[in-house]
Amino acid sequence: MTLKHALAGAVMLLSCLPFMIGSAGHAASTQDGWQLEDPWPSGAETVGIQGHPVTFPSSSPFTPRDAPHAELTTAVGTLYLPRGIDNAPPRSRPAVVLLHGAGGVLSAREHSYGRQFAAMGAAALVVDVFGARRDRAIGFTERLLEVTESMAIADAYAGLRYLAQRPAVDPKRVALIGFSYGAMATMYALNAGVAELMAPDGERFAAHAAFYGPCIAGFAEPRTTGAPLLMLYGGQDALIDPARCGEFAAETRAGGSAVQAIAYPDALHQWDGGQPRRSIGRLLNHCRLRVQADGNVRDLRSGLSMSGPLLRRAILVLCVEDEPYLIGVDDTVRAQSNRDLGRFLNPIFQSKISR
Repeated sequence: MTLKHALAGAVMLLSCLPFMIGSAGHAASTQDGWQLEDPWPSGAETVGIQGHPVTFPSSSPFTPRDAPHAELTTAVGTLYLPRGIDNAPPRSRPAVVLLHGAGGVLSAREHSYGRQFAAMGAAALVVDVFGARRDRAIGFTERLLEVTESMAIADAYAGLRYLAQRPAVDPKRVALIGFSYGAMATMYALNAGVAELMAPDGERFAAHAAFYGPCIAGFAEPRTTGAPLLMLYGGQDALIDPARCGEFAAETRAGGSAVQAIAYPDALHQWDGGQPRRSIGRLLNHCRLRVQADGNVRDLRSGLSMSGPLLRRAILVLCVEDEPYLIGVDDTVRAQSNRDLGRFLNPIFQSKISR
């Protein structure tokens, strides 16, 4: 090879590097249609991606223990699909299931993430846990008493089953992502005992990511499904007790899952929700719940069993502080959390799993 040809080859290789290497320093993947981007697709780049209203069978267990005999429910959600998925090879696309916070589904958060994931090649199912149960509760406080984390978990596993019915989606590469209230459900869904009650046929998520989820519960039996967990929270988030989250992370590692916890020092709660800085809600930091081996939920402070709305109300009255916490959008933190979430999911979405 001549020096001229060698130099030409080097120039061609260098010209391709911006497309091969993301600004975070990791390789973008085009395998099976998934391509992680950094920065993530902008609003202008996702304008043409439309959400499709969908329904699928679920149930409404008040606690995990109720799952085997829970009332049947029709879950509702919005499905975002990558371009060209109808012509994609079987089981070639990864997917995510997104669980909202206590304020419900937000356009700037769940729907925005859904469009971004679809733009990068992954199917995204935004689940509306409250929307499926308007017969139980409508107002904010009533919803938190009547619509439990266990119902969100039931919808999450139902969403996984629904996605598995789509030929192009690989059910072995579906991640569960939750925000605040939905993040608590995402963390609980990682417990093996809870998963066995909610999904007895063996459906499991490949990864769990919890955005600013209060760490108020533990497990009598900490065994996990083995999937990895990513915990993201703000250093100025009054709803997060870092010590309690550290305990949860240690318990989860002992149960069999790899755990990564990332704190953004200046971030408030809900940095990605599109809301200006303001006070909302009440603090849950004094609440201490434990999920028993049989799926029952018990309050460690009072000893009460959370077996229905009245007892749930009593437990929360005893532990919830009459003090709000701050939320506030922060686009810089969102860009970093996108990067961290992408790094977490990319090797899972790239993986080839033998069948």
